[in-house]
Amino acid sequence: MLKDFDFTIIIEPLLSWFAKNARVLPWREEPTPYRVWVSEIMLQQTRVEAVKPYFERFITSLPDIQSLAECEEEKLLKLWEGLGYYNRVRNMQTAAKTLMEDYHGKLPEEYQELMKLKGIGHYTAGAIASIAYGKAVPAVDGNVLRVITRVSADDSDIMKESVKREIEQILATIMPKDQASAFNQALMELGAKVCIPNGEPLCCQCPWKDFCEARKQNIWQKLPVKKKNLKRKIEERTVFVIRRENTIVLNKRPNKGLLAGLYEFPNVTGYMTEEEALCWIKKQKLIPLKILPLQEAKHIFSHIEWHMKGYMVWIDELEEENSSFFFIELEESEKNYPIPAAFAAYTKYMDLKLGNERFEKELHGNY
Repeated sequence: MLKDFDFTIIIEPLLSWFAKNARVLPWREEPTPYRVWVSEIMLQQTRVEAVKPYFERFITSLPDIQSLAECEEEKLLKLWEGLGYYNRVRNMQTAAKTLMEDYHGKLPEEYQELMKLKGIGHYTAGAIASIAYGKAVPAVDGNVLRVITRVSADDSDIMKESVKREIEQILATIMPKDQASAFNQALMELGAKVCIPNGEPLCCQCPWKDFCEARKQNIWQKLPVKKKNLKRKIEERTVFVIRRENTIVLNKRPNKGLLAGLYEFPNVTGYMTEEEALCWIKKQKLIPLKILPLQEAKHIFSHIEWHMKGYMVWIDELEEENSSFFFIELEESEKNYPIPAAFAAYTKYMDLKLGNERFEKELHGNY
């Protein structure tokens, strides 16, 4: 249990292990406050390998706080396309504007000042303060919660804020003041590479294997303890992939709510038959020539699941006075219009690439 475990024994073996096993990552090579901030927001619920190319492109396009603050929203969202959770990058831009106005364009060093910025919580503030500025403050993410509860065999519910705060306090007490950056990153690295989130931990590679209570008691499968999430709401939707030659039809979502401000294939709540789908198309002042059923797909959000059936519809005319739709050349849509990954199952029918796939296509000169 947390209160009964001597956490001072974790320090030396952890730092020695990290010195030999730390991955080479672009944001570690040059840990400026801005680069640390961008990387930490991107890494939330996204794998490191997937983040690397996003990070490089983002930093190349928006190399500093001022460029982030001044970036047009659609360009910003397009850079983020495929990472999901678009409010995170919107919050980053809001914080960047605050930094330009109130902090002379610089991220503050102090944890409490960082916490005042939009989208920066306990973990991100701790990561920036410790990694970029060397401040001795903890940065507790899911990896850290897992390794700490396992080494101490603690069965507290890590979804409770009180448990997270207790672990933060413990780590703040034992953290080497002159090695705060290495200590925090080592804890994260241990959880990412050894005491992994899915599957059996690689105990033979762990620097804590001689004193880890979860290993001794063979209870790693039970830790960490998480309360069950509320059951997601299921929404059935019909998605329309509408095209005429090299032009496609997109709809822009409202500026508030789920996937706010992004572009999508037109879609409606509920499943439609082919006959109902054709009637809907005609009501949109479009003239359908052919309709083809597409595969069913599913996309999971935090609290909602979309269960989708789709139709490809070829049309004869585009009535652009229909203000609810955008009629866009295929190449233009891929370059400039951010489409959420929720529709990835249907973009392939247009040979549209999202996120990393799109940038790979650009890299190899396929435009």
